[in-house]
This record gives sequence, structure tokens and C-alpha cells, in this order.
Amino acid sequence: MATPDLTQALLRWRSGDPAALEELLPHVYDEMRRLAGGYMRRERVDHTLQPTALVHEAFIRLTRQREVSWQNRAHFMAISARVMRRVLADHARRNAALKRGGGAKIVALDDSTEPDGSPGVTIDELDTTLEDLARIDPRQARIVEMRFFGGLSIEEAAEVVGVSPATVKRDWALARAWLHRELSGRVA
Repeated sequence: MATPDLTQALLRWRSGDPAALEELLPHVYDEMRRLAGGYMRRERVDHTLQPTALVHEAFIRLTRQREVSWQNRAHFMAISARVMRRVLADHARRNAALKRGGGAKIVALDDSTEPDGSPGVTIDELDTTLEDLARIDPRQARIVEMRFFGGLSIEEAAEVVGVSPATVKRDWALARAWLHRELSGRVA
């Protein structure tokens, strides 16, 4: 499905057309599954949430989103990133409540998916720190969410936020540095 068709399906879905959701799902499922697989590669080996379960839970939550004014595929993926972040944070909190130290370890916030040797933080710690960043600079927090959790490119994030790619690059670098500093203090 081309992007304009996807955008039209999103708009029809928002308007209450149930057939649009059925049309939309096959085209966004693979991308959401790819993103979920990337998240899960960052998690510990014995993590109890599987990529497919993450996608399914995120999609269930997305179907409940009636107030969103879908703009395009990038906007949908940005909202999906936020929902996946919430699913992972909720799962980590439930798991931590069941057993001490139950939070999953993740890698540093960079453009790679491979561990870089820096100390890991739990998804719960990252979520809390992102909430702190959102109080200071909501746009930077949103860009981190879209890039890290949503897998959006610099250009896609710029389109969703409505700023230039150069601004997204700058905010991405500043936010990563701020998060690294804040998270290093929490795991030290």
C-alpha cells in the first residue's frame, strides 16, 4: 500500500470505518513487528514479553485511540512508539513488582542496536527519565520516543514534529546527552 493509501486508511479508521482497520493492519503489522523485534534484542535473553505479544498489545491499545487525528504513516508510527513504550514500561513494572530486580536491561540511546558497553538501565528507569525530560523539553522527549521506540528516521521525526531535520538532529543529540547523564547517575 502506498503512503497516500495508508494515510487514507488511517483517516477512514479515525472516522469509524471498521474496514479501514482491516486494510491497515497488514501494512503496519510488519513494521511494528520489526520495531518490536529491535526492542526485544535490546532486552535480556530471558525476557518474558515476546515481540509478537508486544505488537499485539500495542495494536489493541491503538485501536482504542479514538481522539487521534492521524496525519500519515510517520505519525502513526510515532504514536505506535509511544504505545509500545507504555506497554514495555507497564510490563517492566509488573515484572519488578513480582520479583525484585525484575526490570529488563537495555542498551544506551544511540543509533545502533548493539550493546555499547555502557551500563544498562531498566525500561522503567528510562520511562521515568523520559517523563522528566518531557517536563523540561517536551519536543526532545518526543523525538527520543520516536527515534528510539518508533524507529523513525530523522526526516520522519521532523515531519511529525513539524521542524527541520537539522533541528531534530540537534534535539536528538542534546536529549541523548541529557538522558545519558541522568541515567548514569541512577545506575552508578
